[in-house]
Amino acid sequence: MATEEVNKPLSLPPYPEMILKAIEALNEKNGSNKSSISKFIESTYGDLPAGHNSLLSHHLNKMKESGELVFWKNNYTKPDPNAPPRRGRGRPPKPKVSLPPDAVLGPTRPRGRPPKDPNAPPKPPKVKVSSGGGKPRGRPRKMAKPTGGLSSSATVTDTMPGRPRGRPPKVKDSLSAEVSVEQ
Repeated sequence: MATEEVNKPLSLPPYPEMILKAIEALNEKNGSNKSSISKFIESTYGDLPAGHNSLLSHHLNKMKESGELVFWKNNYTKPDPNAPPRRGRGRPPKPKVSLPPDAVLGPTRPRGRPPKDPNAPPKPPKVKVSSGGGKPRGRPRKMAKPTGGLSSSATVTDTMPGRPRGRPPKVKDSLSAEVSVEQ
């Protein structure tokens, strides 16, 4: 802020005043954009400081945040005193409830989960209660492989219907074994 006052000539009025005069003089229906405000200020007050564009942006933003100007559709206008206030995005904040003056507030609770009491007895485990209807949740349990059976030398093909899992073992022909011996 101190550098702004040092750099600008003494003949210039403050930037907020120049901005408001420019908006009034331009008198556009939807307001004036930054470039038209800048051109008006340059034509009216010839000798401007070197950082005019950055100073103008700074003061426009400052005036917009303070409520002196309304920024809508990339244009700056003076706020209408009869217009309802514009609501921002999102849910509006809850209204603050004022307490009576004689009300005493208790100590505020700290944030987060309270620490466990080391002297407290352990809680009993929770008992799972089934809803009683239909199939149980999750993947069904694997069935146990049958043991024993008709004979003690039961193979995998006897216990499972269809083919066994995996690649079948390689079968050696008796003829190929004899031919390889003769050669």
